[in-house]
Amino acid sequence: MRHRLALGSALLLLAAGTVAVAPRPAPTAPPLPHRMVDTGGGSQLITAEAAEVGSTTGRVTWWERGSHGRWREVGSTPARFGANGLTEGAARVQGTSTTPTGLYALPYAFGIAAPPAGTRYAYRPVTDRSWWCQDNESRAYNRWVEDLPADCRATESERLVDYGAQYARALVIGFNYDRPVRGRGAGIFLHVNGAGATAGCVSVPAAAMARILAWADPGRRPHIAIGTESGPTALTRY
Repeated sequence: MRHRLALGSALLLLAAGTVAVAPRPAPTAPPLPHRMVDTGGGSQLITAEAAEVGSTTGRVTWWERGSHGRWREVGSTPARFGANGLTEGAARVQGTSTTPTGLYALPYAFGIAAPPAGTRYAYRPVTDRSWWCQDNESRAYNRWVEDLPADCRATESERLVDYGAQYARALVIGFNYDRPVRGRGAGIFLHVNGAGATAGCVSVPAAAMARILAWADPGRRPHIAIGTESGPTALTRY
């Protein structure tokens, strides 16, 4: 009898001990920049992520890498994309209202409003003479111009001051910029939200745009990565 009681007590203690063991927490995924193939080589990064290629909304997050080599999130905000979603940047066609996926430099900033306090980027003020030439036949294709050149049609370009909300403040996204391919697209920016989806840009609320401009430091070589959560255009592929 004593043997059976001792054995029963031992089993109860073992069961109690088993119940008391806390489950092991699930491992957390490393921050998004650590899962990307390339972040541009700098210590600042902006990611613009949509759920899928047909999405017109998503999220913009800005990150910085410390001396320890780890990326940390600095800020995040809801974002808007092209009215027809996103498409692979290398295969994009102009006029399709799609946001090009890929990893891009951020050459300079501009705006109708004054730059936020602390802005370190070169910041071009928009005037009545400021245009972005999108005419495929022009030598100024995908470039800012003051007064339209003779070979750049106004119907194929944007007069920047006409977009008072969107271009209050903006960063140029270096899509198709260094060596422009005719017909691929021009005038892709990170700018302030308008009334709805964009014509191919990435847009964020005005307060978030101001925060990004005050944070971005060209000396830290920031880039923007645009993509989806999964699939061929997933951000982790860039």
